[in-house]
Amino acid sequence: MRKIVAGKLHGIHVTEANLDYHGSITLDPDHCEEAGILPMEFVDIWNKNSGARISTYVILGERGSRCCILNGAAARTCQPGDQVIICNSVYVHERELTALKPRVLTFDKDNRVVDHLTYSVERDAVGGYSFSILDVANKPLPIPALVAK
Repeated sequence: MRKIVAGKLHGIHVTEANLDYHGSITLDPDHCEEAGILPMEFVDIWNKNSGARISTYVILGERGSRCCILNGAAARTCQPGDQVIICNSVYVHERELTALKPRVLTFDKDNRVVDHLTYSVERDAVGGYSFSILDVANKPLPIPALVAK
C-alpha cells in the first residue's frame, strides 16, 4: 500500500489562528466537499509563507464562510493571511493508482475557488507512468517543472 494524494486545497488563505480552541483546522464545508475532505479526517498542512508543516484533523465551520482557521497548537504555525496547502491522502495498492483522480481546488485572496483541477496518472505501453494536471474540462495543463523557460 502506498500513501497517495486524495484531495487538496491549494493556496487557501488562513482567516484566523485561534490558540485557545481545541486543536484542529476549521474549514468551510463547501470547500471540503468539493475536494473530498471529510470531517474528522487527518490532513497535512503546508504553510507557503513560513514552510511549516503540520498534521491535524478537520472540523467543519460555517457553510459559505470560506474560513480556514488553525486552532490550538496548530495556531502557532500560521498567521491570518498566510497561504497554505491542505492535503488529504489515502492508501492504495499501486495497481489502483490510475483509478484515483484527486480533486484539487485553487483559491484567490478571499478564498473563493479559482480552479477545479484533477490529477491523473496513466500507464504507458511499456508500463511507465505519466502525470497530468487536468482542468474541469479534462484538458491538460502545463506542469511547471516541465515548462521550458
